[in-house]
Amino acid sequence: MTLPAAKAEAPALATLHAQAFPPEEAWGPDAMVLMLDMPGAFGLWRPDAGLVLARVVLDEAEILTLAVVPAARRQGLGATLLAAALAEAARRGATAMLLEVAKANQPARALYAAQGFTQVGLRRRYYANGDDALLLRRTIGPINAS
Repeated sequence: MTLPAAKAEAPALATLHAQAFPPEEAWGPDAMVLMLDMPGAFGLWRPDAGLVLARVVLDEAEILTLAVVPAARRQGLGATLLAAALAEAARRGATAMLLEVAKANQPARALYAAQGFTQVGLRRRYYANGDDALLLRRTIGPINAS
């Protein structure tokens, strides 16, 4: 089960992010607060395991970051967080979701492909280390009110 992430959890979210990413890519507490303060932003997390931050603008959603700590990988948490973000984005009226992923990050690319994301662009030298990013997109449907 995922929990909503609020600005008060920024230090814990930053700790998770630092465990999941190399030091030069890790976001600190201030960055977490800035992301959660953006219009349409939301966060979901599982304490001590992982998080997803996203935002919805009009009818389009964007994954800002998805992080799973090494000890929690290969257990379906990334898919759970992604599915929860897709559901929340749909609830907020989004009909599509976008994200960037490092071209070399095969595990993440496999996760996104399994969830129906397809490549719609390439951002050359997008990351601080010079790696390219693939821009991925997927259509999402409305949540049925039943």
